[in-house]
Order: sequence, then structure tokens, then C-alpha cells
Amino acid sequence: MGRLIKNHWARLIVLSAATYQVLAAIEGFFWPKIFWDFLTKNLNSIVEPVPILQIINLLLGLFMLAWEWPLSFLAGSTIHRSLESRLAVIPLAALAAVLQYQATNAAIYYVVGMAVYFWAYSEGEIICAKPWTLPQRGGRSGRV
Repeated sequence: MGRLIKNHWARLIVLSAATYQVLAAIEGFFWPKIFWDFLTKNLNSIVEPVPILQIINLLLGLFMLAWEWPLSFLAGSTIHRSLESRLAVIPLAALAAVLQYQATNAAIYYVVGMAVYFWAYSEGEIICAKPWTLPQRGGRSGRV
């Protein structure tokens, strides 16, 4: 049996979260609701009459989809291969998602994906330049 490649697993979780976030943002255009409206009505102005939070969630979701899949111009770039940059951006996407009522599940998925990315980072995993590939083992010296 092989080892679990945690950055691939985290990538799938974050792809699911980003897809959910995009769909929730689109739904939020039709039924605007802030998640915390049972505590305060002060945040209602970011969802209506101008859909600021929905636009932020839509853009962040599309960016995360482009980053995690990745699109051809991002594949192999420094930002695509950086676990540290993912650990910095995913909390921002989760924060935007937790504010919108329809996107709270996406925020939970982002937190789980971030935890798995941190696990991969702490074990020294790397993200290969070519998407969805495995890191190459050592040379012919017999070492792994």
C-alpha cells in the first residue's frame, strides 16, 4: 500500500469547498442573507441592496477553483507550488464564506482542507510542478 499524499487530498477538499462557495454566491444573489443576522442586523448592508459579499464569495471561489485545478497559466508557477500561500489565502476564503448564510458549509470544508494542507506542510510534502503528479523518488543509488 502506498502513502497518503495529503496535498492531493486537501486539493480535492478545497475544490469541493470552492465549488460550493461559487454555487452559494450565485444563490445569494437571489436570496441575500447574512449568516449572523440572528445576532445583529448591522451586517445586512453587505448583502443587500448591493451584493458585496456575494461578489466577494464568487470571486474567491472562482480564484480557488483556478488555483487548485489549476488553470494552464497557473500550473507549475511558484504560487501554485506553494503550500504556504495556500495556508494564507484559504482562511480568507473561509472567512468570506462563513459570513454568507448559504456558504457556511463551504467554510467548514475550507477549514478541513486547510488542516490537511497544514498536515502536509508539517510533514514536508511538496506540490509538484506538473499538477496531479507524484514527487519523483531518489536517483539510482537505491535510496528512497
